[in-house]
Amino acid sequence: MKKELNLAVAAHIAYDEQLLKQEVAEHLSLKSSDTFFIKPLRRSIDARSRNIKVNLKLAVWINEPIVDEDINIQYHDVNQSKHTITIIGAGPAGLYAALRCLEIGIKPIVFERGKDVQARRRDLAAINRDHIVNPESNYCFGEGGAGTYSDGKLYTRSSKRGDIEHILKTFVFHGADDVILVDAHPHIGTNKLPNIISNMRHTILKHGGEIHFHSKLVDINYHDDKISSVIIEKDNTSIEHLCSHVILATGHSARDIYELLDKKKIAIEAKPFAIGVRVEHPQEYIDKIQYSCHTHDEVVSKRSYLPASSYSLVHQVQGHGVYSFCMCPGGIIAPCASAQDEVVTNGWSPSKRNNPYANSGIVVGLELIDFEPFKKHGALAGLQLQREIEHKAWLMGGKTQAAPAQNLQDFVNSKVSSKLIDCSYQPGTQSVQMTDVLSKMIGSTLQQGFKAFNNKMRGYVSNEAIIVGVESRTSTPVRIPRDKFTLQHTQLKNLYPCAEGAGYAGGIVSAAMDGVNCVNAIAAIL
Repeated sequence: MKKELNLAVAAHIAYDEQLLKQEVAEHLSLKSSDTFFIKPLRRSIDARSRNIKVNLKLAVWINEPIVDEDINIQYHDVNQSKHTITIIGAGPAGLYAALRCLEIGIKPIVFERGKDVQARRRDLAAINRDHIVNPESNYCFGEGGAGTYSDGKLYTRSSKRGDIEHILKTFVFHGADDVILVDAHPHIGTNKLPNIISNMRHTILKHGGEIHFHSKLVDINYHDDKISSVIIEKDNTSIEHLCSHVILATGHSARDIYELLDKKKIAIEAKPFAIGVRVEHPQEYIDKIQYSCHTHDEVVSKRSYLPASSYSLVHQVQGHGVYSFCMCPGGIIAPCASAQDEVVTNGWSPSKRNNPYANSGIVVGLELIDFEPFKKHGALAGLQLQREIEHKAWLMGGKTQAAPAQNLQDFVNSKVSSKLIDCSYQPGTQSVQMTDVLSKMIGSTLQQGFKAFNNKMRGYVSNEAIIVGVESRTSTPVRIPRDKFTLQHTQLKNLYPCAEGAGYAGGIVSAAMDGVNCVNAIAAIL
């Protein structure tokens, strides 16, 4: 007999196999002679009170063997397919678009400006060690996109946009731990994602798809309302690639693509986005607050069965939202510039989330009216604002990848820190008044936001925490408009603006779903 049940149990029971079996046996009034097997289906932590609970959905097989279905996704050989789709970008959207092509028998041809995941490692090391930014290979550009080396969080609220379970199962099929199918906030970890991305590439190539690295889109040829070809630059040589359908999945940092579209008079538009900082606390500090601990020993005890704690914060300040973004428990602040003369930060965590620090983006939502000083740049106004703040961060950081920074309490009190505390950002930090980097409006809005966060998490504002700037790539400041039903560009009927770079996604899972949706939209008219 198979039963499903929902339980709310103490955290130390939820993460202990033997104690959980005892809890289930008691709940189901099982006899000592009964044999049973448990499979977690869903798990979420409720830490709203001192007595932390874990909500579980379980499948229980009683007096019969457990039935555990293998994940098996069918991919077709597309070497002889009469249909092709050109995909620009090998981030989550591009890779999932290519995999979806294989599922329905269409040949994907992927062009990626950056390098494969293994080759990218050397360029990331050069940013951290030598402050050298390769504009074509960095945390933003290369196989897997920005997601590969920025944590691997798989949580999304976009459940109506596509089949989240299929996205997660595809990750598991390619090597992810199946715990991501269970946890309410699934996470792979930056240390594990590269191998998974490599496995996806091997699947695409094995079944007849194409992936071309070091291949950058530099021009688009179109007539009337359709693209006829794209110009790809590879090894300093320009190649014309004829195409019938193009999925544009270039990510939120491909500024040259927005500039190309603007130059070619292909419609784009400014969109709201956010700018702020990375804030970093000792992980134990956040654990004390979130798990209601008073001492180090209490934290150690609770962390023996609970994961590193996280938080989500939001507050309104005079019409602007201030909120946490991409919170990384047990993580590291990373340099994510895509050009030499800018400083950009992001965060990531390894799979075990066992680093000593917790970091999160804390950003201010900007509206179109905030771009008014840059209105001469038209649809690129927000991009120009973003670019100028990142450049100022580079200048004030010392014209290297060292980041401007300020101890958190000092920032709230508008006091330059005489000595910065240690943090995980490897290229180093430079003490500044962060309001001078961000602008008076953004800086003062952040100050008010932090004060409100301190009321929600007592002790959050402290000089045991540091802010590092700037966090400016939460989303694109440009949208590439498309029809909401066909997903076609409003001007070019065979161009499919896709995912984060087009303004239609906000993370790995939502980007992957958008890539799948674009392929489905093309398949519907083939």
